[in-house]
Amino acid sequence: MKQTLQLKISQNLTMTPQLQQAIRLLQLSGLELQEEIQQAVESNPMLEAHDEDNPPRSEENVSSAETPAENPQSEDTQDIMADSSQSTIPEDLPVDSSWEDTFDAYLPGSGGGEDSDRDYETQGNNGTSLHDHLLWQVEVSPFTEKDAAIAVAIIDAIDDDGYLAVPLEEIHQGLPAELDTELDEVVAVLHRIQHFDPSGVAARDLRETMQLQLRQMERRGPLHELALLLVNEHFDILANRDYAQLMRKMKLGEEELQQVIALVQTLNPRPGSSIMSGQTEYIVPDVLVSKKNGKWLVELNPEVTPKLRINNLYANMIKRANNSSDNVYLKNQLQEARWFIKSLHSRSETLLKVAKCIVERQKAFLEYGEESMKPLVMFDIAAAVEMHESTISRVTTKKYMHTPQGIYELKYFFSSHVSTANGGECSSTAIRAMIKKLVAAESPGKPLSDSKIASMLSDKGIQVARRTVAKYREAMSIPPSNERKRLI
Repeated sequence: MKQTLQLKISQNLTMTPQLQQAIRLLQLSGLELQEEIQQAVESNPMLEAHDEDNPPRSEENVSSAETPAENPQSEDTQDIMADSSQSTIPEDLPVDSSWEDTFDAYLPGSGGGEDSDRDYETQGNNGTSLHDHLLWQVEVSPFTEKDAAIAVAIIDAIDDDGYLAVPLEEIHQGLPAELDTELDEVVAVLHRIQHFDPSGVAARDLRETMQLQLRQMERRGPLHELALLLVNEHFDILANRDYAQLMRKMKLGEEELQQVIALVQTLNPRPGSSIMSGQTEYIVPDVLVSKKNGKWLVELNPEVTPKLRINNLYANMIKRANNSSDNVYLKNQLQEARWFIKSLHSRSETLLKVAKCIVERQKAFLEYGEESMKPLVMFDIAAAVEMHESTISRVTTKKYMHTPQGIYELKYFFSSHVSTANGGECSSTAIRAMIKKLVAAESPGKPLSDSKIASMLSDKGIQVARRTVAKYREAMSIPPSNERKRLI
């Protein structure tokens, strides 16, 4: 085969490090962004937090501008900053390049060593797991060494809800042979653990946890005895909600049975949930929505919106036509800081633009609530703001909006639609709100079935199948009609 040379013109899309950084910042939540900014400020001496109460660190009277071009600097520094993007630092880099390929890496010192890192981890994780809470009670209880080993094995078999997830026979078989334990000893230790906090822990089923909680109640009386009788002897009838049979077997009137059931309903079916486990996650809204003078105002949360600027003191240290390692390092850090600030501005502008577009299309929801939610998909917002759907997905992920109706994730405002009888569309979120409202207003003794709810929605012009109602009901954790039947 003869080798030849050919000229070919083609177009390809490359992602520069600046674009990669902007995309990464765009998909971060508010709290994650704060951590990213903190790391950038600690690693880049050219960046500093913009605080009105903290004047710029410079010998001159510097304004609070966020770019060095607006700050009074020496002529050499201004020339360096103007020429840095043209001569020293390229604007576009190949896709497979990284910051370290072009710029000097800067790794900040920990300052406090390994102990300092442990302190931060300890401060950030204050949750106590159920497992640790039970082990602590074993340590402060008068257990023998043998009973303590059995107790640890039992506690290891308790799930997060507080139930014993493994049969006692398996726990007994899994104990070391040198302990020489009998099954009766394991049962005895289990009974001691069942008196631990929280009340009802280490039960093997729902009935047992209710029995434990009722027995550990301080105030006792006729009502308490009736509740124990109900749980001990008529639990299956109670689970089937056959109240007529309960009144007949327990020889109680409807009002007395209501009081007994009300006492049983105060018990915790998941006792382990009362013990906090894991780290608490806080939601800080990124966008604030309020109504002023009859118009909806959308603005970024000033507590979350980053405020950074170039450190004028270090920027003035850059010298023109100086190729020393220190000067090159300052140039690189200056350009990286300018890119970082530009990416933050781009993130804020995009988030605000998307939020305004969502508010414009969901004014009815802001005025009247979930039942007035309009159908909306990401393609609609992408077309309105002239962006790609993937960008809208990144903007709306883990970003929250504070509205008069409450705090919602931006993705909450997107939902599919169902056709109505008059040719219109109804949002699935609005349909779920209607179902929730119908269930809340139903008769306790005769709850609405899925077919009945579908029929009632059809009367309003919303054509929804019974299985669709069941799907929406399960998504809202609403039990079926036979489980919603109650006396009170």
